[in-house]
Amino acid sequence: MRSLLIVCSLFFVLLSACGNSEKNQKEEKKEENVAQQDTQQENGVILFFGNSLTAGYGLETEEAFPAQIQAKIDSLDLPYEVVNAGLSGETTASGKNRVEWVLNQNVDIFVLELGANDGLRGIPLEETKRNLQEIVDIVREKNPEAKIVLAGMQIPPNMGQEYTTEFRNIFPELAEKNDIELIPFLLEDVAGRPELNQDDGIHPTAEGYRIVTDNVWEVIKPLLQTD
Repeated sequence: MRSLLIVCSLFFVLLSACGNSEKNQKEEKKEENVAQQDTQQENGVILFFGNSLTAGYGLETEEAFPAQIQAKIDSLDLPYEVVNAGLSGETTASGKNRVEWVLNQNVDIFVLELGANDGLRGIPLEETKRNLQEIVDIVREKNPEAKIVLAGMQIPPNMGQEYTTEFRNIFPELAEKNDIELIPFLLEDVAGRPELNQDDGIHPTAEGYRIVTDNVWEVIKPLLQTD
């Protein structure tokens, strides 16, 4: 009988210990989640909103320029989190319809990289310009304090010299009109160089994206709060 009592006592001790251990693990997990949420709230958000060039078509996610921008930010221990909201095939029209959804979170810096697919499809220039303006307007309405950066784009002369020139001018004109930052040409020193582009001649290779990252970083870095 005594042995049975001892065994029962040990059983309840072990059961209690396991229960306490499980409770402690849950509490630690809860504290960890809260800490992560606090960190995310403390960090600023840089949202890259674009097409396949932003998404990193044909490459690993970490090779796309938004991920490389995050690596630069982390190396400087700056309090920012990068969000890659690139979607392959996106036009300015479809981007306009999608932008409110991605703005459900607070954004400190909004990088707008759209227009290339419009140009390649020969979409009327006024439509492209109007859509880009409406996206800028939506961002300002949803996040009045957000800094907006517009990525300039150029296209091959397939659509004719006049269309090509007017397309290129859309971006600096919008940047000046809205007093926003401009990346003069996202694919500067990459476009037209076969060794820096994938077989389609449009999307950069991993090496090409390193140059694109530098083009973006040159404009983004001065916007980051470092104090």
